[in-house]
Amino acid sequence: MARSGPVTVNEGTVALGFAQIRVGSSADNIADIHPALSASDSIGALANTTFRGPTDWYKLESGFPLIEDMTTPIREAAQLECAFKEMTPANIALALGHDPNASPYSTMTTTSGEVPLGGRVAPKFLRMEAVYTYPSGSNYMYIIFPRAQVPASPEIAFAAEDAAAVTVIFEAKSADSNVTDGNAVWDDKPLGRIHWE
Repeated sequence: MARSGPVTVNEGTVALGFAQIRVGSSADNIADIHPALSASDSIGALANTTFRGPTDWYKLESGFPLIEDMTTPIREAAQLECAFKEMTPANIALALGHDPNASPYSTMTTTSGEVPLGGRVAPKFLRMEAVYTYPSGSNYMYIIFPRAQVPASPEIAFAAEDAAAVTVIFEAKSADSNVTDGNAVWDDKPLGRIHWE
């Protein structure tokens, strides 16, 4: 008897595991729609990675009783939430809204440095690329936010028998030519893109 129901069409497209999160300069890479960061830009081991596309919808209704005629988006966002395990000065700086690739954090080692507390300002703009490798090892999905911010309220919960993980959310911001630090390559995809290869 033939199988029925949601039978796998292409097993190579099933996602298993986390994406690697890479963080770099937005300004230096704003004109590049392709993946521009390397594995050396990774924030390291993760506890989770979750992409979200929150959207607010307007529903047009008419008649009596009211019946929905159409739905259209009125607000759109793109976010990537992850929890990093590696407590480096650069990662903690990232969670506090700093650019980990800028001085002084870029010159710190993984085990020495200082991140100031107090006096926070608007989070710096960063480029975030989430690189997901399919189980085949030869196919990839890239989530690219060319101009993102991390407005986190970090919390580090230490545990006796598990690694601590700090949750941050990368929020995509407009990167098109309408903003000062944007570029025309993003005019038809102002928050970024999801790319497969």
